[in-house]
Amino acid sequence: MGALFAGVALLNTATVGLGTAATLIVAAGNGPGWSGLPSVANVLGTAAGALGAGLLLPGHGRRRVLAAGYGVAAAGALIAFAGALTTSLVPLLLGILLVGLGNGGAQLSRYLAADLYPEERRGRALSNVVWAGTVGALAGPALMAPAANVVTGFGWPALSGPVAVAVLATAGAALAAAFLPRHVPPPRDEPVAAPVRATGVARPLVAMVAAQLTMVAVMTMTPVQLEDHGHGLDVVGWVLSAHLIGMFALAPLSGRIADRWGPRVTINAGLGVLALSTATALAAPTAHTSGLPVALFLLGYGWNLVFVGGSAQLSRDLAPETRSRVQGTVDAVVWSASALAGLGSGQLLAGGGYALVAVVGGVLALLPLALTASRHGR
Repeated sequence: MGALFAGVALLNTATVGLGTAATLIVAAGNGPGWSGLPSVANVLGTAAGALGAGLLLPGHGRRRVLAAGYGVAAAGALIAFAGALTTSLVPLLLGILLVGLGNGGAQLSRYLAADLYPEERRGRALSNVVWAGTVGALAGPALMAPAANVVTGFGWPALSGPVAVAVLATAGAALAAAFLPRHVPPPRDEPVAAPVRATGVARPLVAMVAAQLTMVAVMTMTPVQLEDHGHGLDVVGWVLSAHLIGMFALAPLSGRIADRWGPRVTINAGLGVLALSTATALAAPTAHTSGLPVALFLLGYGWNLVFVGGSAQLSRDLAPETRSRVQGTVDAVVWSASALAGLGSGQLLAGGGYALVAVVGGVLALLPLALTASRHGR
């Protein structure tokens, strides 16, 4: 659990700083319409990494798969750093794609944690690893401005500082993976070869896709919105910290909700919170000390509820011999779909402003609830 926790914490730290810096670099050099490209590269890499890790885990084990993924992420961070130094788009995006491959393995770590515990405790177990993202939520944005100050002392671009932090963090994650045991036995209440139960994959998949689309679209364009209104990296970091704390800090609470009231209640609550967050962003699109931090916090926690609830359902309803493959495939679909939000959000911002991004995000969050209500009404 400690090694899984450390790997997720370090990958989140790397991803937050790298993604934010890259978004601003691309927006400055290519215009706001293309500022979603780094997010697209990240989510596509994460999708491929999750799919690959899910397929490789049964045959190669936790330690080898995660260590290899984190090593690829470290190499990608170095390539992205070269791109940030030269403000070159191709190496920057390639590096982010490779970091995403490692992040795909980190995302599956929550399921690896759940596998260590009996069914009635899996929601809390996986939420404890999701909670590791709190480290990234605090460290990633907090390190942006100091890192920028350090690299400018060497005559390098200020935005290369957060990318340099990503290099160190991904290397640390690879080191943490080396401490994973070679083999972990299943919990005592679960036989090694259990019969396949009804999966119920569709419900968590649809909800997780909707939550990811909403979260990525609004989160990705918020730094650009703040910069357009004259705010610097300190304000961007503060608002993103509120968002990332919402994404991760309350994960243990989400896990307890999932274990006590079930994944369905947890998912529905998360979709409602996501809709509230987009309404808040729409009502206060420039309130960087009040409305926007609240909106971004709710955006993060709504996503967390859906993420933990959906993951809890997938960790319970799949047999051990098929579990990692299906979980990896679901994560790949979720992250692939959110690539549309990363690219489309930039176009929405350019065409209709931040308000249009918030409206579209709110509709996406409410759609799974409307579909569920429609089925129950028949």
